[in-house]
Amino acid sequence: MEVSLAHGGEEARDEEFRSLTDRLGDEAGEPEVFHRLLATEDDEELARVLVERGRPLWAREIAAFRLGCRGDRRAFEALVLLLNHRDPERCVSAAHALLLLGDPRTPRAAAALATNSLRTAYALHPVRLLTTLRAPESVPALVSTLHRLLAPDEPHWRVALACVEGLGSLGDDRARPVLEAALPHPRLGAAAAEALSRLSAA
Repeated sequence: MEVSLAHGGEEARDEEFRSLTDRLGDEAGEPEVFHRLLATEDDEELARVLVERGRPLWAREIAAFRLGCRGDRRAFEALVLLLNHRDPERCVSAAHALLLLGDPRTPRAAAALATNSLRTAYALHPVRLLTTLRAPESVPALVSTLHRLLAPDEPHWRVALACVEGLGSLGDDRARPVLEAALPHPRLGAAAAEALSRLSAA
C-alpha cells in the first residue's frame, strides 16, 4: 500500500499508522512488546529501542516511525536507513515519518540515497520524497539520477520515471536538457513531454 506523502493532520498520520501496524503485526514475534510499542506515550522508551542491541527490525521501525511523527530527531538516522530498504512498504512509512519530522538534514540524506549508483534499485522513495520536499537539493539530485538512468538497457526505469515526473512537478528549467534527452526513451517519452510542457508553462 502506498500512501501519499503530504503534510496532514491526525487523520493522515492515523492512516499510515494503521498501515504500519497491519503490516508489522504478522512480522512481530513478541505480541506483548509489539502492542506496548504501539501504545506507549513515553518517547524515552521508544528512543531506547533504537539504540538497544538485539532489538528486531520491526521494533526499531515502530519506534522510529512514532518518534519521527512526533518530531523527535532521534529517529532521523533509523528513518533514513528504512527509506532505502529493500522492502518498499518500509520505505513508504519512513518517507512519511521523515516528512513529518521536518529535520533539515532530510533533503541532503534523500539526495545521497537517490544518487547512489549502488543503491539505485531502492531509490524510488528517496526520489519521491525529494519531489515532495521541494528542497534546494531536489532538482540537482533528480537531474543527476535521471541522466545516469538514460543509459541503454538500464533496468531501473521506474526510478527514472519518478525522476521525470518529479522534475515536471518541480518546474525548474534546469531540468530541460535531461528531460529532452529522455524523450526518445520508450518508457519515459510521454512523461518527459508532459514534464517539459509543465516547464514551459511555469
